[in-house]
Amino acid sequence: MSDEPTEYDSDVEAAIRENHPALITYITAGDPSLEDTEAYVEALDRGGSDLIELGLPFSEPIAEGRTIQDAINRALAAGTTPEGFFELVDDLETEAPLLVMTYYNMILQYGDEPDVRPFVERAAEAGLSGIIVPDLPAEEAEPLRRACDDNGLDLVFIIAPTTEGERLDRIMSHVSGFAYVQARLGTTGARENVSGATHESLERLSEYDVPKAVGFGVSTGDHAAEIVEAGADGVIVGSALVDIVASSETPEAAVDRLEAKARELKRGARRGAETVTIDPEDAPEPEQP
Repeated sequence: MSDEPTEYDSDVEAAIRENHPALITYITAGDPSLEDTEAYVEALDRGGSDLIELGLPFSEPIAEGRTIQDAINRALAAGTTPEGFFELVDDLETEAPLLVMTYYNMILQYGDEPDVRPFVERAAEAGLSGIIVPDLPAEEAEPLRRACDDNGLDLVFIIAPTTEGERLDRIMSHVSGFAYVQARLGTTGARENVSGATHESLERLSEYDVPKAVGFGVSTGDHAAEIVEAGADGVIVGSALVDIVASSETPEAAVDRLEAKARELKRGARRGAETVTIDPEDAPEPEQP
């Protein structure tokens, strides 16, 4: 076996494959301020996040549950703008690659006239590694796909539990970095258990050679372990972290809790990977007395 490092197509794919199982965390930029967001992102980075999603607030976040909707409203009320967001990213220094999660209208309307390229070019200039767009149909993705390719950014799509057949093939033909596997139908939000649809979705996607990370409802280390054991390459956690921001008495307290939560989630993911890799048939024979 060669000792030479494997070269991956992007920093995003490398972060997942080289840190398998990967922890992908989400925080809403500007909640409650951009200055606080910088400290929160750094805490998640220290806690073991392998990729960090930054939510760029949009007034109609159709994929989000109440927790993230409220965070977006707080960020917009605090005056968070796309340019303020990019200035935040300019200043961030993290080990984990950063992605922006936002809605297509924010991307399309960023420049002087409707066009996706100004946003993508600014994202690349700021140092982002990828874009996640929950409301972009695969049938309309080609302009953004080309712009991302030209600027070295990944374009991540969310795969719903009901997506299959030709539509799944079409979406997967546009995906780069990783496939964002939606654990359950509906909107984002922390849940008490892992949906059975997660296992079915991972099985359906197993034929595609791209990392798969599961989000929507993941909130504990035990959830992370179960999802990785089911075959995921990573877990995505958002609402549970946004809850920490909203419920902490001070930003300093939120920083400590976010770092601790990230460590818990990463430990859980690793526990799930250990269960997968230790096959009873491969276990060493017990020593004879």
